[in-house]
Amino acid sequence: MKTTFLKAMAVSAMVLLSGGAGADSIKIGEMSSYSSSPQSTEAYRKGWQLAVEHINADGGVLGKTLEVVSRDDTGKPDAALRAAQELVTNENVVLLTGTYLSNVAVAVADFANTNKVFFLVGQPQSDTLIWEKGNRYTFRLFNSMHSQVTAMAQMAAKLPAKRWATIAPNYEYGQSAVKGFQEELKRLRPDVEFVNEQWPTLGKLEAGSTVQAMIAAEPDAVFNATFGADLAKFVREGNTRGLFEGREVYSILTGLPEYLEPLGDEAPEGWTVTGYPVEQIETPEHAAFRTAYEEAYGELPKVGSLIGYTEMLAIRAILEKAGSTETEALIAAARGVTFDTPIGPMAFRAQDHQSTFGFYIGKLAVVDGMGRMVDWQFYDGADFQPPDDLVKSLRPEEATK
Repeated sequence: MKTTFLKAMAVSAMVLLSGGAGADSIKIGEMSSYSSSPQSTEAYRKGWQLAVEHINADGGVLGKTLEVVSRDDTGKPDAALRAAQELVTNENVVLLTGTYLSNVAVAVADFANTNKVFFLVGQPQSDTLIWEKGNRYTFRLFNSMHSQVTAMAQMAAKLPAKRWATIAPNYEYGQSAVKGFQEELKRLRPDVEFVNEQWPTLGKLEAGSTVQAMIAAEPDAVFNATFGADLAKFVREGNTRGLFEGREVYSILTGLPEYLEPLGDEAPEGWTVTGYPVEQIETPEHAAFRTAYEEAYGELPKVGSLIGYTEMLAIRAILEKAGSTETEALIAAARGVTFDTPIGPMAFRAQDHQSTFGFYIGKLAVVDGMGRMVDWQFYDGADFQPPDDLVKSLRPEEATK
């Protein structure tokens, strides 16, 4: 499979996205929050576009070209539901994929379950998608919130810190991140207490009062799950008021290029973060992906690019294994399917429809005026999945049929 992957990466990026609608193409319905979150979703779109070019240049899927019909969900569940209905009813797509925000993904997953449509979630990380609200039609590509926060909590448990403060956006993703981190850290360190929790509305962080409240609680350490503009405000106000002085900060997503680059030399040095050290990963598969992306777009890929690219590789693998575009065949094929990607082989777990997408954890430093992940390590997503008995207790019984 690696030979096929590298061959596809070498194909010219000038091939058309599809060979045209109709009997000669397989239509995929895709959506994301392009207008409301362009910082992350534009890179994601470039990633899946490049993958479709490569797949079609390499012969397509099942003897047909792959055609993506894309829609903007505007970051709102109701808009996403309208898009999903239109894609299925009017465009006759064989499956749905994408989304960016977890609450939007949950809404589309419910639509997929009700309408019996295969749905591959791309970027959203809330574990409710595969647990409490999981269903047999929905699969999730990007690494689970459980995997990242479990790894970080295991590292945090080794610190002397006992008093923790948390901050996360007050919606599905943020709630899942804090809950997972707290549960795992308390399991490992019963003496730990969480003395302050901040839940700003996404995109509307009042940084001054929030940071001051956290300082007043006198935590020993901080867990952060803000991102985008909220992260920038939190970092700047925290630096100004001294929140981070003498305190360990564990932060998910902060090492991703999408969120690290805008901080420039204000990147918080010493934080332990999850991220994507794109310029430092030198495996043959990743180097080939990075080179092809740079040649196509004149810039380094971001994690959204990697997700978008891998999303289409996963869809190709599922279609090829199924040998069909029928929904039931896709579900059966997706459970346990394996496929190669720029960061190594992945698979979808049959028991919860979660992929084994890996992740990187390291420290932040400022190098040549820009934030950079250092001392990082790759963690295989397969090693940080919940046990089957826990999955069975959380996931609806009908989701396993």
